Amino acid sequence: MKVTQEKLPQSQIGLEIEISPEMSKKAYEQVFQDLARSANIPGFRKGKVPRHILVQRFGSTRLKAAALEELIRDGVKEAIKQESIEAIGNYQLRSDFDRLVNQFEPGKALTFSATVDVPPVVNLKEYTGLQLKAEEVKYDPSSVDKFLEERRKEHATLVPVSGRPAQWGDTAVVDFKGRLTGAGEGEGEAGGEIPGGEAQDFQVELAEGRFIKGFVDGIVGLNVGETKEISVQFPADYPQKDLADKPAMFEVTLKDLKEKELPELNDDFADEVSEFQTLEELRSHLESRFQEQAESKTKANKQEVLLNELLKQVEVDLPQTLIEEEINELVTQTAMRLSNQGIDIKRLFTQEMIPQLRERSRPEAIDRIKRTLALREIGKRESIEVESAAVKARMQELLEEYGDGKDIDPQRLQEFVENELLTEKIVAWLEEHSTIELVPEGSLSPATEEKQLETEANADVEVAAEVETSTTDASTPAAAEILPTQGEQLEA
Repeated sequence: MKVTQEKLPQSQIGLEIEISPEMSKKAYEQVFQDLARSANIPGFRKGKVPRHILVQRFGSTRLKAAALEELIRDGVKEAIKQESIEAIGNYQLRSDFDRLVNQFEPGKALTFSATVDVPPVVNLKEYTGLQLKAEEVKYDPSSVDKFLEERRKEHATLVPVSGRPAQWGDTAVVDFKGRLTGAGEGEGEAGGEIPGGEAQDFQVELAEGRFIKGFVDGIVGLNVGETKEISVQFPADYPQKDLADKPAMFEVTLKDLKEKELPELNDDFADEVSEFQTLEELRSHLESRFQEQAESKTKANKQEVLLNELLKQVEVDLPQTLIEEEINELVTQTAMRLSNQGIDIKRLFTQEMIPQLRERSRPEAIDRIKRTLALREIGKRESIEVESAAVKARMQELLEEYGDGKDIDPQRLQEFVENELLTEKIVAWLEEHSTIELVPEGSLSPATEEKQLETEANADVEVAAEVETSTTDASTPAAAEILPTQGEQLEA
């Protein structure tokens, strides 16, 4: 078989393949034999159908197309083997198939063109002696006190308040009823009641960020038994479109007022909220965990700047096969994460949404592939390998962690562990051969207040997951539809 190669962009090899007359005739005859054995035509036994009847029944174009499909598939496969091409993914036909069908004559030579993706050539410029900066996350001793104070608030007891007005931090029990006050169109006309905007004995914590702006502020200062009209403005991005960006008035009556009575910070408290029997043990554990977190984040920051620098130093023409496979992996990971959070992914991953998710994942997929290829190139150049004993030890750790391992594919687990350990070893080598200056946290990418609060909250959640052994009943009386739980419609 005659094969001509052509190097193409996006790490592709173009193949011009010439099929011999003998092969084209053999493939065409094979189609007739297969049809004669399987075709169920009245008046003829299977395997005894004359050729002209088959042509009349199925048509010469369809028969030639069937022979062509087999010739192209087998031709590409043989060409890859003959030319020792390291192909990845499936082939793509460059020739027009309909034109090939029209030109095809059994017993005569056939020439067609196809492409196959091949592993990309990685051009890595500088990767040693890198001069970089990374943010250092330092342990803050006050984080332990803040953490313990938050746990105290979570385990606080609500006690009745008398003789003073409502203040921030209290928990109020209110009746409310809302109506729109501005001009509107369609539903929600001015003066009309807000659907679901009414509740009795509704319990609300008087804290910043609760519900739409102004609602809680209006309750602060009220005495039990007082009624007040509170003016608010629904946000422009409010999910209920007929209420978005419209002014409203809520008539609110304060029926009861409670404040949090915090538990005493002592050994009993430590025993209640954690697995530790004394406050000293709990404090010691928290100090260690927050110190470990700071060190871990600093390490992650150093690795991140290294990997980001590698992206600048690597040049590679990626094949679509690798990109599409990585996109598939990212979308699958997203689906699994959402599913673990209890989200119905069948409703989210619709036929309309999946293409959008894939397109949004493309830049990240490309960066991930480039980083992986750059690391593997460094490993190859520097002869960095993983010892089989280390692989076996890590596999054993994972099998012990996740049970008996009956549902785990040993081959896939080994590949995963080998890749993970090799990546760790290459990154460690890269860090060893680079100079990374540690600078104060926030100096390279100043964090917004919102981002800082989110980071602190995530850190607290990680630690709380370890030490918390009891759950707090944070349930409140069911609110009306217009005042759902935090994070939904009315709340910021």
